[in-house]
Amino acid sequence: MRRIIPQSMEALRSVFVVAPPSIRAHLSKPICNLSFTKKTSNLTRIPKSKLTNFNTISPCVSTQPEAETETGNLDHQDENFDWFSHWYALMPVCDLDKRAPHGMKVLGLDVVVWWDMHENAWKVFDDRCPHRLAPLSQGRIDQWGRLQCVYHGWCFGASGDCKFIPQAPPDGPAVHSPKACVGVYPSTMQNGIVWFWPSTNPKYKDILTKKKPPYVPELDDPSFIGTSMFVRDIPYGYEVLVENLVDPSHVAYSHKGIMTYSPPPSVKLDQEGGAPIDMSMQKLDKNGFTTTEHLGREWSFVSPCLVKGSLTIKESPNNKKGKLVQKPPRKHLLIFFCTPVSPGKSRLIVVGPRNYSLWIDPFLSRWMNHVMINLIVDSDMCLLRVQEEKLMEVGPSNWQKACFVPAKADTNVVAFRKWLKKYANGQINWGTKFNGSLLPTLPREQLMDRYWSHVVHCSSCNGVYKCLNIFKISLQVFSIASLAIMATTKSGMILIAGRNTLAAASVLCFVGSKWLSHFIYKIFHFHDYNHAFK
Repeated sequence: MRRIIPQSMEALRSVFVVAPPSIRAHLSKPICNLSFTKKTSNLTRIPKSKLTNFNTISPCVSTQPEAETETGNLDHQDENFDWFSHWYALMPVCDLDKRAPHGMKVLGLDVVVWWDMHENAWKVFDDRCPHRLAPLSQGRIDQWGRLQCVYHGWCFGASGDCKFIPQAPPDGPAVHSPKACVGVYPSTMQNGIVWFWPSTNPKYKDILTKKKPPYVPELDDPSFIGTSMFVRDIPYGYEVLVENLVDPSHVAYSHKGIMTYSPPPSVKLDQEGGAPIDMSMQKLDKNGFTTTEHLGREWSFVSPCLVKGSLTIKESPNNKKGKLVQKPPRKHLLIFFCTPVSPGKSRLIVVGPRNYSLWIDPFLSRWMNHVMINLIVDSDMCLLRVQEEKLMEVGPSNWQKACFVPAKADTNVVAFRKWLKKYANGQINWGTKFNGSLLPTLPREQLMDRYWSHVVHCSSCNGVYKCLNIFKISLQVFSIASLAIMATTKSGMILIAGRNTLAAASVLCFVGSKWLSHFIYKIFHFHDYNHAFK
């Protein structure tokens, strides 16, 4: 009997579901012949250079140095991937509060995202006040719509120019000094996500007119549903995150009991439902790679942050009034935006649009979908963190020597590692921010914590979390109040039946509050996953 799963689970599952026999009969089975080469480019170091701050009003000078990048020899310099010359996804707009600034980290850069009411746009600044380097993300938006540092009250406009210094004359030289300005990053909103370009160099002032973030048209297509987004901070690195997302064959095992896999009926399976996956690579270049499966699925990686899986199922024609009517094909996408934060940390935005509906859709809300996605993310989190530590021990350049990947099902993983080695020297270039080493592994309960990695940032889950806590406290208050009433009231003043009813209500409220407390902790804080008992 088929298990009924929520919308987000159906969204994730459908990318891995095998097409019907009628569809498979018309699909070819290409052969994957990916391999790694041992030749690498000779690397040289480009010296550091100072950047000036991007400002449209005053010539503010940034004190932030431009990140160092490693390049090959000059003949092949355009083939090397510059991590600081691409757009990165920060956060879905639906989870940003216009009333407050939001602090984030990307590529080791501390940035603050805030809403400028005068330009009606999200702005991304360097998250440090030029006065004493206090974090602007812990500040506020004042009554005039300026970003205010709450350490000494300095205020800044949309261009990073200083608008007000309480301790200096209003029109004095201190306010208009370039040293009083904040670094501003180019930013834009696309597909319901705030993006930023990680450089304050003035030459990138008009970068949006020359290069745009990767666009997913289905997210703006009204015929597609299931476009609500999920975001979570992940306690393992960008490389491991992307590698895991493009790997379809791990689903039956890492997510056993959560996600299902439907292989061809002719294939002999184990109890988890794994099966061979015939995949082939279509192209691989500096901009990413694309692969296809013989079952009709397509995968694409658009460097550096977009992973896209799609499944298209052609509908059989229906006979209506003697005429064959062909339904439009059903299309289901699984979109991942992967943002590198720091060594051993990354940020994931997930969305699964589809152009058809499910019967369960009206009964599901956004936070319910997030509960299921959180469970999926948690189910392989610990093993991926350990995997990352082992990869760091052997070194990123030795991945192909340490890992044995003989099956065609590993085509996506091999393609990503090949892209990473060929164009990025096998790893992210953090500039001068980090040396690439990982922080010590956290205890399991902290590693898989959902509150600080997701709930606190999610407008839907955070709202439900607060409401459930209020309800829990109300049950506790009623339970205690009922006991107090019975203790302070003489027996003759209350009927025995009423007293018994009040006592029963008190017990039920107490038990309900304890159950609700456990539910809140398991859903919004920590839900352990033991693979041995699944």
